[in-house]
Amino acid sequence: MTLFDYNNTANQPLADRMRPRNLDEFIGQEHIVGPGKLLRRAILADKLTSSIFYGPPGCGKTSLAYVIAQMTKAAFVRMNAVTSGVAEVREVLKEADDRRKMYGKATYLLLDECHRWNKAQSDSILPAIEEGLISFIGSTTENPMIAMTPAIVSRCRLFAFEPLGDKDVQTALERAIADEQHGVGQMNVRVDEDALRHWVQSSGGDIRMALNALELAALTTPPGEGGVIRVTIREATESIQQRVIQCDESYYYDMLSAFCKSLRGSDSDAALSWFARLIHAGVDPRVIVRRLIAHASEDVGLAAPGAMEQAVAAGHALEMVGMPEAGLSLTQAIIFLCESPKSNSVVVARDSVFRDAEHDEHHPVPVHLRDTSYAGAQRLGAGKGYLYPHNYPGHYIKQEYAPVSARGKRYYHPSQEGFEKRIRELRALRGISDEGKEPENAE
Repeated sequence: MTLFDYNNTANQPLADRMRPRNLDEFIGQEHIVGPGKLLRRAILADKLTSSIFYGPPGCGKTSLAYVIAQMTKAAFVRMNAVTSGVAEVREVLKEADDRRKMYGKATYLLLDECHRWNKAQSDSILPAIEEGLISFIGSTTENPMIAMTPAIVSRCRLFAFEPLGDKDVQTALERAIADEQHGVGQMNVRVDEDALRHWVQSSGGDIRMALNALELAALTTPPGEGGVIRVTIREATESIQQRVIQCDESYYYDMLSAFCKSLRGSDSDAALSWFARLIHAGVDPRVIVRRLIAHASEDVGLAAPGAMEQAVAAGHALEMVGMPEAGLSLTQAIIFLCESPKSNSVVVARDSVFRDAEHDEHHPVPVHLRDTSYAGAQRLGAGKGYLYPHNYPGHYIKQEYAPVSARGKRYYHPSQEGFEKRIRELRALRGISDEGKEPENAE
């Protein structure tokens, strides 16, 4: 538990020293703190109610909380969910109650990484939120609707922070380079244009990462002529790690959903883009293979039977040669599935037949379909009346095969796409009409 007590000393990281002190200095998130927006009005009026700020790292969640701390007339307490438990919460609530009784002063509680609190910890603060003892501000990189307890989410206003754009990151860097009081301006730093551009592009919208790179480069690059610290592309590259995709649980499932929908939507370029991003984010490629195999039946099916072969072959390639070589086979399978004709007749048939199997009345197997492989089967009448299809023209003879409760029901309705068009033609020769019938929506 600490108060927002930033003194902007040289010992603090540059990212902390450069935190905005008011809304005019705050960078980005115009959709929630722009002129006339609800959050901006609430902060200016000192009327902010309990809220949850969620979004990717380095996009301004904690910085905005710092702005609120500077502008509000209330006390501002900061905690971290990783290191704080119920005992610390009770202490904060007692101090807030004393503060309100003695001075009539309100209290804001900022909880970083708030998604890490369990139900017991969350419940410990609910009464204080409900009675207005504190105004709660949660900060998290996770989707609160998934990662947090519903009780606390329902009592808070949610504000989604978006990743910052390149212009936002560049603005933050240029401010830090010029600022002599809080930034590195007093160090006489000169950053080449391509070096600045590299930080902007490599930070992925994370201002903290970009400022950390600037600070590291400024502190480790020896001064040159005239005491100027010149940062070139070489120093810029060495001072920042390779760009990574921030992939929490929510974003992982969102990307996987986008990948699957791109397969279904026959967009090879989009599917390949999501595939590459998933792999770059560290997703197990076997997850991709499982989705390809599933979609080969769910969205392609018998319209292009080769899709299943491609998907399974990609899985075998992954087992035999591993990544990155198997990336070629996965790419090939993705393109094949996307460019194949589409049909959901398989998944519709699966869903409807299993639904009936669960609810329909079960009857004995018809006599002519019963097993005849054991001695004495004929004496029991098993198989009597069965017509062997290969004894008839076209290797087909019409007879009843379905369970009693399923007779007359149709589960498989081939589409008119790809190979299923041929299936329709074969069924028509057997007297089975599919005219006017298309698979239903499986969802």
